[in-house]
Amino acid sequence: MSRLPIPATYVPYHELTGSPHIVVDGKHQEGTCLTLSHWPWNDTPSSLRRDTSTHSVYAYLEDATRHQAVTAVSNSHYDEDGLLSMFALVNPALAMAHRDLCIATSYATDFWRCTDESAAKLAFVLGAWSAKETSPLGPAVFELPLRERIIAQYQGMLEALPRILADPFHDKPQWHEEYGFWLRSRERVASGEVRIDTYSELDLAVVNAPAGLPLVAIRRYLESWNLPVHPFAIFEHTNCSRILWVQDGHISFQYRYESWVQISSFRPQPRVDLGPLAERLTQLEPGSTRWCFEGVQEVAARLFTEASAPTGLAPKRVLEELSAVLREAPPAWDPYGEPPEYP
Repeated sequence: MSRLPIPATYVPYHELTGSPHIVVDGKHQEGTCLTLSHWPWNDTPSSLRRDTSTHSVYAYLEDATRHQAVTAVSNSHYDEDGLLSMFALVNPALAMAHRDLCIATSYATDFWRCTDESAAKLAFVLGAWSAKETSPLGPAVFELPLRERIIAQYQGMLEALPRILADPFHDKPQWHEEYGFWLRSRERVASGEVRIDTYSELDLAVVNAPAGLPLVAIRRYLESWNLPVHPFAIFEHTNCSRILWVQDGHISFQYRYESWVQISSFRPQPRVDLGPLAERLTQLEPGSTRWCFEGVQEVAARLFTEASAPTGLAPKRVLEELSAVLREAPPAWDPYGEPPEYP
């Protein structure tokens, strides 16, 4: 193994005030000496770019010619990829001992790409630590103002992660329920009970789930998602970055996170604005159901019905309308190009 950089220290983003530092899983600012990130419009050196920020940090650890004599590392937000990235710089020796697991877990938490059982379980554990209802950090942390909450989460998790990695699956309740959901979902996809239709020219996959399948809440992107099939089971079968979920009268669309960030291994088709499509689908509805689009700037932007109401439109009609927009509308988000004027 090549020599490792000196261990860094986490410094809250707003406390850097232009002093030299490394930014992980975010964008550079005044005083940034090195960026290790897959975020849009970032300054990560090309030789260190990987699909996840964690993977980029490990590329940095393994390239002694890139090591910086900088002891401060920071990030503007908290999530699992940011945590694993920061941990690798704060505790590089221990991080290298868990290299493959941490990298695989970053793909699982950020992109829902996972076939490795250990990485899946660790992703579920870290998800539990990120939720107010289940986090051993305690509910008070999640009631803090955003800036203070981010600091408390990083400080608490950087302290806890060595213990978690020493015996990551000891606390079975933190991972077992979602693990079971994942295994059941894999079986349903393998048997054909859940069908995935792909339209490669549109970078689109349609997930068809049976009507009686219950929705299960999982924790991703620091939010609760209610889904009939675990996304790990879907995304081991498709790299499409545009997903249409169909279950009985409930239909929704999702841009995967890969199209929000800079990906090194492949290039998803660019996002288009689905706001006009939401308006058109609302007009086409035979009843009072309204459609909403979160906006291309959201990390996993969704098109969905208000209050998850059932749609009166046939799946075929929604697919036709969506396909036309995806085929004809201009790109509205380019993480590789010039940053937009808004913050």
